[in-house]
Amino acid sequence: MKAMILEGIKDLRKEKNPLKLADIPKPSPKTDEILIKVNVCGVCHTELDEIEGRTPPPKFPVVLGHEVVGRVVERGKSATRFQIGDRVGVAWIFSACGKCEYCLSGQENLCDSFMATGRDANGGYAEFMTVSENFAYKIPAVFSDSEAAPLLCAGGVGYRSLKLTNLKNGQNLGLTGFGASGHLVLKLVKHKFPDSKVYVFARSEKEREFARELGAVWSGDTTDKSPEKLHAIIDTTPVWKPVVEALNNLQKGGRLVINAIRKENYDIDYWLHLNYEKHLWMEKEIKSVANVCRADVQEFLQIAAEIPIKPEIREYALEDANKALIELKERKIKGAKVLRIS
Repeated sequence: MKAMILEGIKDLRKEKNPLKLADIPKPSPKTDEILIKVNVCGVCHTELDEIEGRTPPPKFPVVLGHEVVGRVVERGKSATRFQIGDRVGVAWIFSACGKCEYCLSGQENLCDSFMATGRDANGGYAEFMTVSENFAYKIPAVFSDSEAAPLLCAGGVGYRSLKLTNLKNGQNLGLTGFGASGHLVLKLVKHKFPDSKVYVFARSEKEREFARELGAVWSGDTTDKSPEKLHAIIDTTPVWKPVVEALNNLQKGGRLVINAIRKENYDIDYWLHLNYEKHLWMEKEIKSVANVCRADVQEFLQIAAEIPIKPEIREYALEDANKALIELKERKIKGAKVLRIS
């Protein structure tokens, strides 16, 4: 089968073609697994982290991609949850042990045995992939394949981030960074918290304009002060500077939720600007988001279908995965990028 594979850590400032098109063996499903013929796979900022070495290292070579939508074409001996031909999705959570205190309490994202799709197991930048039937999701009919793909990660983790803010209707929310996840969170907030105002901080004027088109009451640069103090802020940027700036915009008792696996180190010195009295005092909080749980993905797909929330998308051929990744690295973003595979 055709696949775009990553053979090792790459510096995307120098390497513009980090993935290699290869012909690799088609996988066979294990007892509890399903074989999926991949139709599309979303392109996520986490892939940049994997390529540049900011996540725990994969076992190379690896097939990236964790926003996978396709059809079930084969089932393992004990796999009965889906029928052949069912349309399913796969998200970042590939598996967890199911036995530890975190799994038993519904916090599979914190399991020590957590495995990530496209990092610890081959993902969706390929014509076929396998996954346990317990970690696949039925895709609501209201979505096309390409519309559904970003919902599996950008949507699912955005939903988890919003839950962690503890936002109440009428309270102000800030979004720092406005890519695939940010624009889905804004659409979700407009539905769940109709009286809340959303303020967007982004470096790109195109992103700021896009945010206003979707209903943000204000948008500015990541270093700007918001017109009002905010009860909560979700940060999806890969750098440190917006974290400190966000704390400055928080209301007393406000919460900053950082939705990022890693922060790049080149501006780590910006933490020298952190002033306890100015940025953290008055019971402000910082909370991180670690991965997603199955419930996050399942709940968000249902909510998104009911509203419905449909992401802005741009499609690329599988062979153009490198182009999509470099554009994402260079902040050429409007909505979500999706690879069309079949």
